[in-house]
Amino acid sequence: MRVVLTLSSDQPAVAAEARAAEEAGYDGVATGEHLFFHGPVANGFVVLAAAAGATTRIRLLSSLTVVPLYPAALAAKLATTLDQVSGGRFDMGVGVGGEHPPEFVAAGADVAERGARADEALELFRALWQGGPVDFAGRFTRVPGLALDPEPVQPGGPPIWLGGRRPAAIRRAGRFGDVWMPYMYTPEQVARSLGEVRAAAEAAGRDPASVRGAVFCWGGVGEDAARSRRQVVDTVSTVYQQDFDPLADRYLLHGDPDRVAARAREYADAGAETLVFSPVGEGAERRQIVDLFTAQVLRRLR
Repeated sequence: MRVVLTLSSDQPAVAAEARAAEEAGYDGVATGEHLFFHGPVANGFVVLAAAAGATTRIRLLSSLTVVPLYPAALAAKLATTLDQVSGGRFDMGVGVGGEHPPEFVAAGADVAERGARADEALELFRALWQGGPVDFAGRFTRVPGLALDPEPVQPGGPPIWLGGRRPAAIRRAGRFGDVWMPYMYTPEQVARSLGEVRAAAEAAGRDPASVRGAVFCWGGVGEDAARSRRQVVDTVSTVYQQDFDPLADRYLLHGDPDRVAARAREYADAGAETLVFSPVGEGAERRQIVDLFTAQVLRRLR
């Protein structure tokens, strides 16, 4: 199982964290983003550019880029530039957002149109990343015979990771996704949804086996299992402004190293080739979790 570590919200520490993750043997680092949210957030493209400059091997995943907040052509340019500066190590996770409607107001986008905007943007990304001039006329975007220069390092552009929970997300992943990455899913839900995504890919004329599985998990690990659970529940409840205590054992990684590794293996058995692990906490607390996960969980999964 491949393991990707999400970076903390301590933006000045991004380079050092990414370098340490590469040295520890992680397959990638990741960051989410929002324009505005309930707590500190950064811009994913900028954070991953800093991580790219501090590393040479590790993959860089946006988990996720809230694409409807961007003009589609600008998002394509930013992703292409990041692929260039990283030497072809960028994976672009795409989300539609909607958890925090005020950020759509601030970006001048209608939150009700976020799915349509994402679909159109993904169509444009694929066209631009094939190289050469593109003449594109969509509902939200017009590209009059223009080409991205330089082109992405990776042929066809950065791999697209998609997640979500609704039928529209399944269809979107089947049409555009290289990787299906849901979050707040049980292993059983991962297995079922991956099958649905692959069926949607086949319906879209794509090879269903070309869509790989992944899972994004908030979590923590500690020698004191009960304390670990409290840490994870408290943090995620604050992030999402709801009580996650009743949901923790279904959707969150927590407990001692044996429990966390066993739960991660359940996701692997369900078809998730990659675990995107998002440790809770900040500062010393987060470092303790990452150090213990690295020492006692990472190598078991690898």
